[in-house]
Amino acid sequence: MKVFQRKDLIFERGEPMLDQTDMDILKELSKNSRLTMKALGEKVHLTGQAVANRVLKLEEDGVIEAYTISIDWRTQKTIQTFMQLYTRSLHHEPLLSFLHQKEEIKNLFKISGEGCYMAEGHFSSHDELDQFLTELTNYANYKLSIAVKRHIHR
Repeated sequence: MKVFQRKDLIFERGEPMLDQTDMDILKELSKNSRLTMKALGEKVHLTGQAVANRVLKLEEDGVIEAYTISIDWRTQKTIQTFMQLYTRSLHHEPLLSFLHQKEEIKNLFKISGEGCYMAEGHFSSHDELDQFLTELTNYANYKLSIAVKRHIHR
């Protein structure tokens, strides 16, 4: 799909159009999804009711998929990992099924370039990580990186 930008309208063919106010709403909600509609409206220069209508439309159109929280995993004493996954066959379903069953996997992305997938995992101990990696080798090869510090969070 081609993305077009014209003045303050952003849209894709066949997809909902977003104007600058919608983009501002999304930006504010991504910073703090617990804002009241009144507070959100003040930030984007709309009434609480007007912004509530826009948020509802963004939800109905599938632009807003979920409201989430951001956890500082350092407070949970976990090991945050990033794994570049290399499948051994053309059939990825066994790997995907395995990863979907694992609560430790927080995000999974299909990627281009080196590897097939990038998985973000959070493990409570090195033993738990080792056990996971042992099971993972039944489905894919991997390159493991462990996060040391987060510098930017948006």
